Amino acid sequence: MAPRIIRDNATLRREFHRLRSGDIVVGRIRLRPGEEGLLLDLVSRGVRILPSATAQLCSRSKVLQVHLLSEFMGPDTRAIHDRHDLAAALSLYGATGRVICKLDRANAGTGILSFASIEDVHTQATLGHLSYPFVLQPFYAGCRDIRVVILGRRTDCYERVNPDNFRHNLHCGGQPRPWPLAKTLRDLCERIMARAGFPYAHLDFLVHGQDYWLSEINLRGGLRGSTLDQRDYQQEVARVHARMLAEMTGTGAGESGAPPR
Repeated sequence: MAPRIIRDNATLRREFHRLRSGDIVVGRIRLRPGEEGLLLDLVSRGVRILPSATAQLCSRSKVLQVHLLSEFMGPDTRAIHDRHDLAAALSLYGATGRVICKLDRANAGTGILSFASIEDVHTQATLGHLSYPFVLQPFYAGCRDIRVVILGRRTDCYERVNPDNFRHNLHCGGQPRPWPLAKTLRDLCERIMARAGFPYAHLDFLVHGQDYWLSEINLRGGLRGSTLDQRDYQQEVARVHARMLAEMTGTGAGESGAPPR
């Protein structure tokens, strides 16, 4: 029997319990907080997901990105889940000075918090003003902020510059400047994407001297400042999905419908 191919979230929700091994869900799955385990259930039943369940979960969680991709990140970047993790970080960061916290699910720079020291982080978390889990890392002074967009055959790379704010996000006042996508950087992106199962990605890097440290990765991100637009994004994502679907089924044929939304 040919696999069922599900392309929209409404159908996925309606048919969730009837999906079988070999069936395929194409596109990003919309999940509410606490529903991430539904992806595990689908995978455990042999339902195939495009993009991968790992990529979809990584896109939602900065903390998970640290667990899977810390080798590509700046030194001493840690995931803090509870007071025990934070207690261990007190010694590690004791002489570090300024530190950065990233709230797990905030985007567009709104969840990036600066603290004068790890003791300030400890105080705020102990008083209940800083919710677990979060990402903790030293403040890397003098770094430049680079975004790389890889969408199948289309790529873009640009620097985000904000002289008035350490948050370089364009939503926070940053301005874009072209940045060359050298082969070494493209190869690094592909290694990161392969590790977390991303067929396409928006990747943010901190540039420290000659080193590129991954800051975040997402299946989807803002294109403000990019030479690509939403039409480019949708077309290239559709091409990637079609190629992956063809490789899975041998034909690429399936039920009609829009990608999950």
